[in-house]
Amino acid sequence: MKKTSYKVSLGGVVGALSLCLMLLTSVIPFTTYAFPAFAGMLLVCVVIELGYSWAFLVYAVVSALSLLTLTDKEAALYYVVFLGFYPVVKAVIERLKRRVLQFVLKYAVFNVCMILAFYLSVFVFMIPKESFTLFGVYLPWVFLILGNIVFVVYDYCITRVVTVYLLKIHKLLSNKTKL
Repeated sequence: MKKTSYKVSLGGVVGALSLCLMLLTSVIPFTTYAFPAFAGMLLVCVVIELGYSWAFLVYAVVSALSLLTLTDKEAALYYVVFLGFYPVVKAVIERLKRRVLQFVLKYAVFNVCMILAFYLSVFVFMIPKESFTLFGVYLPWVFLILGNIVFVVYDYCITRVVTVYLLKIHKLLSNKTKL
């Protein structure tokens, strides 16, 4: 059983690192999608060390602070709607025994979240729907199709991060908490 001070400090450190990555999206403009993805991946250690409830708590705090402080609202939106909580949801989905069901659920979560992000950007951020059309091609559908391809890579990367974390870092933290 881990002490509450350990849980709070680990959650605070991961939350601070995640928020720093999110704030960097305002400084380095082309990282609108990359840094929120990395910030979400940091929640892997919270899931492993502290559990789902603590991970969702850290996600909620980083989400709220990102929405309040970031100038790049698109990065904040994608963190809140998908990239921030997906590593936690992935851990829950992968507890299911059937691989086909895991696959279907992961893609369902991704697609629902991306469609939600589009409608939030149109109705909350007031971006006109017409601005998503280029040479007669309605780009959100193109982005959704390309996003599904990139999602395979993202999901695989999270799996690799979990593997490396379990093999390298988890053992170190486990030994430190026993002292």
